[in-house]
Amino acid sequence: MESPSWQYPLGTDRIGRCLFSRIIYGARISLTVGLVAVGIGASLGLLIGSISGYMGGWVDRLIMGLVDIVWSFPTMLLAIALTAILQPGLQSVIIALGLVSWPEYARVIRSQFLAIKQKEFVEAARSVGASDFRIISKHLLPNAIAPIIVIGTMGMATAILVEATFSYLGLGAQPPSPSWGSILSMGKDFIYHQPLMSIAPGVAIMIMVLGFNLFGDAIRDIMDPRLKE
Repeated sequence: MESPSWQYPLGTDRIGRCLFSRIIYGARISLTVGLVAVGIGASLGLLIGSISGYMGGWVDRLIMGLVDIVWSFPTMLLAIALTAILQPGLQSVIIALGLVSWPEYARVIRSQFLAIKQKEFVEAARSVGASDFRIISKHLLPNAIAPIIVIGTMGMATAILVEATFSYLGLGAQPPSPSWGSILSMGKDFIYHQPLMSIAPGVAIMIMVLGFNLFGDAIRDIMDPRLKE
């Protein structure tokens, strides 16, 4: 291990790798996990929630019952169980996060569909013979997607934080992948000799999560007209 220098701005880890380079490279892993996990969860939630909100009746009750069952389990515990079943690794974390996050998107899009499908323009489209698929894709989804974008942006922050937690526990990205969580886990053994090994990845996680939360708040302020009044 080397102390910070011009060659290694944050020093090196226990086997001589540049800590600054690993922190920068770890951002790509965190962003990939956030984007893909949110993409999986949002896609499943949009599909299932759209069907539930548009069909109504017993279909709606059945799907919402499934959502309630999934939500009855602690999210983190369920994600850990899925990751352990799929074997620890970055792909397992992404799949697990996607599978445990879809109920939130499904409930939001369902509530939007229930409100919008009663509007006059939807009835007009139905009266001229528009198919269910066209009504959903051309009339309902474009008017219901705003809250999903906001939730997805904030979900990115959650996914990044959970991935770092899993990597810290050894369930996420496996060595030599430079995940911020794994760097933080390695640094805890040298907290007194090389504190930057723990501080640097922790600060990177904080900045990334804070950035996406603020970005989500900004998008919500822009897309919600009630906040402009």
